[in-house]
Amino acid sequence: MLPVLGVSVLVQRGGKVLLVRRARPPLANAWALPGGRVIAGEPLVAAAAREVMEETGLAVRELARLDVVEIIEGDPQGDVTWHYVLVVFSATADDEAPVAGDDAAEARWMPIDELSRLAMAPDTARILGVDVSELPTR
Repeated sequence: MLPVLGVSVLVQRGGKVLLVRRARPPLANAWALPGGRVIAGEPLVAAAAREVMEETGLAVRELARLDVVEIIEGDPQGDVTWHYVLVVFSATADDEAPVAGDDAAEARWMPIDELSRLAMAPDTARILGVDVSELPTR
């Protein structure tokens, strides 16, 4: 299996961060930054803006590269079932309510001081500075 290139986007405003609850694997039901796969030939910034729009209905701007993360999951036999390499961006968005779409079960502006109550994807927690040892499980 070859790794899949993807993007995710950290959008913050007014003490809140934009999160989606993933509807499908990998990390199904975990709260994460909006994002997804890059289409062949698509610039990373365009993919990031498209994925946020598809998952939340929000347009983003002022995208800047922030981090690179990997999601690697395996089955009980040790075979790799998922391998994503995600380029993480930061961005801004207007003060609008998100609407879940695409593969997001939910999309919300979450207060930063309430993040430790969510079952979050590990890299989302790290990027947001949340102590993963205190997070609920999925």
